Amino acid sequence: MDIVNHTAITQFILIGLTNAHGLQILLFILFLIVYACSFLSNLCLMLLIVMNHHLHTPMYFFLSHLSFVDLCYSSTITPKMLADLTSESKSISSLGCSTQMFTFAMFATSESFLVTSMAYDRYVAICQPLAYHSIMNSSTCWALVSGTYFSSFVASLTHTITVFNFPLCGSNEINHFYCDIPPLLKLTCVYAHIRKLVVFSMALVMGVISFFVILMSYVLIIYNILGIHSAEGRHKAFSTCASHLIIVISFYSTVFGIYFRPSLGLNLDSIDKVFSIFYTVASPLLNPIVYSFKNEEVKKALKNILGVNILSHT
Repeated sequence: MDIVNHTAITQFILIGLTNAHGLQILLFILFLIVYACSFLSNLCLMLLIVMNHHLHTPMYFFLSHLSFVDLCYSSTITPKMLADLTSESKSISSLGCSTQMFTFAMFATSESFLVTSMAYDRYVAICQPLAYHSIMNSSTCWALVSGTYFSSFVASLTHTITVFNFPLCGSNEINHFYCDIPPLLKLTCVYAHIRKLVVFSMALVMGVISFFVILMSYVLIIYNILGIHSAEGRHKAFSTCASHLIIVISFYSTVFGIYFRPSLGLNLDSIDKVFSIFYTVASPLLNPIVYSFKNEEVKKALKNILGVNILSHT
């Protein structure tokens, strides 16, 4: 009876970031530049890894998929956000909202599992170097990536069914700039506690498992690095993990800030939006920049390709 007494929402209104027209134009220009740079840099990094056989190693195999995931989930959010910044109407249909939430959740979860796989790859490379090629072979890499995409699909589908299976009711305004799980859960009025418990429990389990694997990998990595006698050897070992460690810290600090603080009863929507901007717009640009500037092999491969092209044109 409780379900029948509520009217299902067929269209949502996204509150967005701001109502100030001048600030909207400024944010549109800024986010358009960042998105264009993010899209091109991730695409170029993927092509660079594919074209250069020296980069056909497990680490760059995972990195190419990370760039693909970054490209996809930023493209799920940013174009709609840019359109809303220049439009009076910020509406989105229920189908469009559920599709956006499903797609974003799938690729965001994929990123979590990919950085976990990359941490395991670095652990094997540093702690078991003699067995590295036998452990991290092609079959293992493809199994990890396939498991990542399949698990992410199942998790995202579960989240979407949990949120949208029963009608959302009450206000149709989403206090966010995209259809994310926490603001949508605030609109639940049927089995609200059960739905929140399912979403939070699954996110907690996946997040804790991924974070625990990464943490243990780096504990063992640091332990092995400290056992290296030469300073040059320690520096070389740590430099292979520096880029990945930066990505892990930036990724998990924003994820925990967005998805686990609301469950503790805090309601800081403006701060959530700031975290989300970094997570959806800035982070996909950060990853290729970090790996390009911090990694000598990537810079060398880029110089080789640019040098070959210049010589061929000459």
